[in-house]
Amino acid sequence: MARARSRPAVPDLTPRSPARPWTRALGLCAVVLLGAWLGLLAVGDVRVPVGPMNTTMTLRPSATGGTKINISPLGALHLDSHTAPLRLDVNVDQLDPERSRALVDHPERLSGLQNEVARDVGHGTLDLAARSAAAVVTGATALGLAVYRRPRPALTAGGLALTLLAASGVSAWATWKPGSVLEPRFSGLLSSAPSVVGNARSIVTEFDVYQQELARLVTNVTKLYDATSTLPAYQPDPTTVRVLHVSDIHLNPASWKIIASLVEQYKVNVIVDSGDTMDHGTAAENGFLDPVADLGAPYLWVRGNHDSALTQQYLQGIKNVRVLDGGRAVTVAGLRFAGIGDPQFTPDRSTVPGSAGTQEAAGDALAAALRAQKAAGTPVDVAVVHEPSAARRTDGEVPMVLSGHLHHPKTEVLKKGTRLRIEGSTGGSGLRAVEGKYPDPIQASILYFDRDTRHLQAWDEIELGGLGLTTAEVSRHLPKENQPGATPSTTPSATPGTTPGRTPGTNPPTTPGTPPTPSAPTP
Repeated sequence: MARARSRPAVPDLTPRSPARPWTRALGLCAVVLLGAWLGLLAVGDVRVPVGPMNTTMTLRPSATGGTKINISPLGALHLDSHTAPLRLDVNVDQLDPERSRALVDHPERLSGLQNEVARDVGHGTLDLAARSAAAVVTGATALGLAVYRRPRPALTAGGLALTLLAASGVSAWATWKPGSVLEPRFSGLLSSAPSVVGNARSIVTEFDVYQQELARLVTNVTKLYDATSTLPAYQPDPTTVRVLHVSDIHLNPASWKIIASLVEQYKVNVIVDSGDTMDHGTAAENGFLDPVADLGAPYLWVRGNHDSALTQQYLQGIKNVRVLDGGRAVTVAGLRFAGIGDPQFTPDRSTVPGSAGTQEAAGDALAAALRAQKAAGTPVDVAVVHEPSAARRTDGEVPMVLSGHLHHPKTEVLKKGTRLRIEGSTGGSGLRAVEGKYPDPIQASILYFDRDTRHLQAWDEIELGGLGLTTAEVSRHLPKENQPGATPSTTPSATPGTTPGRTPGTNPPTTPGTPPTPSAPTP
C-alpha cells in the first residue's frame, strides 16, 4: 500500500507588526518610576542627628514637592520649600536626652545651635542624595531585569531612574525657598500651639537667614519634647495686636465655641466679623447671637446680605459689640476700624441679589468716609465690608480691608497697595455644609499688627475639618515687605508710628527669653 505523502507545511508569511515605539516607551517609563519608588521605599532613608534630635530623612514621590516634618505625636509641619516631583520627609524619631540636657543646662549653647543644625542638615542631605541615587538605580534596574529578562533594557531603566533623580534634584535646587520656614503649615496637635509659631515682631526681626530659621524650629521642637509632649502656654507679645477675623457663620452654633477657644488660645485683642452671621435675619434667630457677649474680646461686626436690620439692631444691644456701618470709625486695641453694612438683604425678595452697582456704591461711600477721616488726621487702619466687590472700591484709602461672602479664603494686594483679605466660612457654610459630598471646612484668621506702626506683620490661616471631621491646620503667612532682606514698601496708611492719642515707642521692649506681659484689650 502506498504511503500518503504529507504535504509540506506552508510558512506563515503574514507580517507581524512590532510593538509600537510609544508603547515600549510607556512601558519603560512605568518600570523606571515604579522601580525607583520601590527602591526609595526599601532603602532610601537616612538616620541623621540634627541638633538634639534623632531624625530620619526620606525622599518621596510628590506632585508638588515641599518638605514635611513629622513630629510624633504632636503632628506635622509642611513647608513649601521647593518645586519638584520629590518631597523631603523628615521624621523626628526621638530627642537625645544628653544633648537636650546640655542645651537646658547651658542655654548659651543655643547661640551656636544654628551652625550645628546647618552642618547636620548639610551632611544628612548629602548622605540622603547618595543613598537615594543608589536606591532608585537598584530598584529600577532590578524591576527592569524582572520584566524584560535582558540586561540592556534593565540597565537603561537604571540609567533613566538616575537621570530622573538628578533632574528632580536640579529642579529642587533651582526652586529652593529658604524663607519657607517662615510660612509653615501646622497640622495635628501642633495646630493648637501658637507659641511654636511665635509672635509677629520676632518673626520679622529674628529670622534673618535660613540657618537661624532652622535653628529656631529645632529649638521649639526641643522645648515641646522637653515638656513631655505638652504644648506650652502662649505668651503674647505686648507690642503685637492680635485680630481674629471671622465671617459667614450662617447660624452654626459650633462657631461660638471655636471662636472662644481661639480668643483664649491666641490671646486675641479684638474679633472682626465681616457678616452673614445669620441665614434669614428673622427675629426668631436673634437668640443665636447671645453668646457673643461672652467671647472674651470686643466684637466688631458689619451686616452681610443674610443679616437684616433686625439682626443689626439686636447686636447693637449686646455688650462688647460694636456695629460698623456708614463709614464711622471706632478705635479698639489701638487700631482704628471703619465699615459699612451690605446694601442688600437677600432673603427679602423685594431686592435684587447680586447687583454689582449697589455694592460698588456702598464701597464708594466707604471710600469717601475713609478719605475724609484721613484728611482730618485720624486715618483708618482696617476697613470692613461683606462683599469683596465693595472692598475693592477702597483701594488706596486704607492699608487693609476685610471681607467675606465667598466662603473661600483669599489674600491679594490691590493695584494701589491696599491688602484685601477675604475670609472663608467660620460656620462651615452653615446648613449648606451637608449639601455636598464633603462638608465645608471651618475657617478663620489671626492677623498680627504692630502696635506702634499699626502695620500688618503676619497672619495665620486656621482651617478645621467640617461636620464629622477632626482635622486641623494652621498656616503662617507674611507680607512680602516683611520677608528677610525685603525693603519695606509704602502702604496707603497714615504716618507710620503715630497712633491717635498715643506716643510712639512707649511700649517697654521685650527681652528675649522673658515672657512678656499680655496687654489688656481696649474696650
